[in-house]
Amino acid sequence: MTSTTAVSTTLLGLIGSAPAERTAVIVPEQNIRVSYGSLRKQVQDVANQLTAAGIGHGDRVGMALPNGLPAIVSFLAASMAGTAAPLNPGYREDEFKFFLEDTNAKVLLLPPDGAAEARRAAGGAVPVLAVQMDAAGVVSLGDIAANGTADPPGVDDVALILHTSGSTGRPKRVPLSHANLSISSGNVARSYALTEDDVSLCVMPLFHVHGLVASTLATLATGGTVVVPGKFSPLSFWRTALEHGATWYSAVPTLHQLLLARVESGAARPAGAAKLRFIRSCSAALPPQVMHDLEAAFGAPVLEAYGMTEAAHQMASNPLPPGERRAGSVGCGTEVRISIMDGTGRHLGPGERGEVCISGPNVTKGYENNPEANASGFFGEWFRTGDQGVLDEKGYLTLTGRLKELINRGGEKISPREIDEVLLAHPAVAEAVCFGVAHPTWGEEVAAAVVLKADAGTATSAADLLAHCKGSLSAFKCPKEIHITETIPRTATGKIQRRIVAEAFANKA
Repeated sequence: MTSTTAVSTTLLGLIGSAPAERTAVIVPEQNIRVSYGSLRKQVQDVANQLTAAGIGHGDRVGMALPNGLPAIVSFLAASMAGTAAPLNPGYREDEFKFFLEDTNAKVLLLPPDGAAEARRAAGGAVPVLAVQMDAAGVVSLGDIAANGTADPPGVDDVALILHTSGSTGRPKRVPLSHANLSISSGNVARSYALTEDDVSLCVMPLFHVHGLVASTLATLATGGTVVVPGKFSPLSFWRTALEHGATWYSAVPTLHQLLLARVESGAARPAGAAKLRFIRSCSAALPPQVMHDLEAAFGAPVLEAYGMTEAAHQMASNPLPPGERRAGSVGCGTEVRISIMDGTGRHLGPGERGEVCISGPNVTKGYENNPEANASGFFGEWFRTGDQGVLDEKGYLTLTGRLKELINRGGEKISPREIDEVLLAHPAVAEAVCFGVAHPTWGEEVAAAVVLKADAGTATSAADLLAHCKGSLSAFKCPKEIHITETIPRTATGKIQRRIVAEAFANKA
C-alpha cells in the first residue's frame, strides 16, 4: 500500500509514483479503464500539443468540459504547459465571455461537438481546440502535432486559476500553485487514510476545487482509482458503485439528499454501499439529521469537512473511526492551522465566537491583481475566510454562518444557519434556507424558504412551520415570512447563496 508524504510537487509528479499497470481512471459509461502509465503519457502528450499551439508557463488554458477522462487529462496537461482555467460547461454566452476575458485565456478547450454558448463567446478572439477521446480511452487535441515539449513547471508556478463564487460582489481570481494543490491533496489523503486500494466515485464537477482535489487528485496521489461518470445520477449511482467497488465518495449535501430521497422506509442497505469505508460531505453545511439518515441508510460513517477555493480545498474534517465525529461540526484542522479572531486580528479563546482564519502551505498567497481584496482578506499570514465559528478545547470547529450573511435585526446578530436547522427538524421539511430582508424599522427582518418532503402533501402550512419555530427560537429569531416553494436556487456545484435566495423571494415577501 502507498500513501502520500507532506511534500510539494508538480501535479505530474503527484501522479508519478504509482505502478504503470495500475488502474488510474475508469469511465463507466464506456467501460474504459486507463492505467497510470497511460494517464501519465496522455498528460505529457496533450501538454506537448498545447505547447505546440503556443501555450507557455502562465498562459491561461480555458476549458469547458463535462466530467470524464478528457476533463482530467486536459486539466493536468494544462497545468503542466500553462495554467488550467476550468469553467462550468453550463455557463451562458455572456458568462463565458466574462471569464475568458477576466483570465485572458489564450485557448479554449471544448468537446468536439456542442458547447454552442462557449463557442459563440470565444468568437474569433480565443482559439478553440477540440478535446477528443478514442474508443481505447486515449485523449488528444485532434491533429495538432506534438512537436513541442512542455517545459516542466516549478512547484510555485500557478497550476490552476479559479474564481470565487462572487456571493458578495465581483468574482475574484484565485491562483493555486502546484505546491498548494499537491499539499492539499496530501492532506486529504492522510485525513482519510487513502491507499492504492481505494476507489473514489467522483460525482462533483471537475471545474470545482472539491471534485478536482478531494475526489480526483487525492485519490491519484495514493495510487487509487477514480471512477468518473459523465454526470451525477441517483438512478445509476449505486449500480456504478457496485460494479467498480467504490470505497468512498465526496459530495455536497444536496447530492446526499438526492440519494436519500430514493431510499424507501425500511429498505436494506444498497449493495453498492457494501465496500464504503466512509462518506464525505463538504462545500456546504450538512444538517445533523441528514448525517444520521445517511449513516442509517448506507451503513458507512459520514465525515463532514470544511473547504474553500482559497485553501486549495480542505481545511478541516471529522476523523475516521475510532475518532470522534460530531454532527454539526466540521471537525479539526487537517494539517492547517485554524484560529478564531475578532475584527482586529486578535486570537480568541475556546468557546469564543469570531471569524475563522487559516494558515498553511496549501493556502493561496493572495488574489490575483486585487490589492484591495488582499488588504482586507488577510491578517498577516492568516487568511480571513469570512466564516463565523467557534473552536472548542479539543480543536473541533463549529461554523455558525457567513459574517456577511448574518442578519442584523435592530442590533441583534442572527445566524441564518441556526434557523435552518430548526426548520429542518420539522418532519415535513426537506430543505430550508433562512435569509434577511430589508425592514423599515429593524433594518433587517428574518425570512425563510422551505421545500416540503414529497409525502408532506398540503397538510403543512407556513403557519405550522412558524409555530414550530416559536417552540425552539427566541421571538426575534423567528421568521416573519416563510415561503413554501418547490425549489431553492443553487449554484452549479449545489451551494446555496443566501443573497441569491433573498433576491429570488424579494418580490414575494
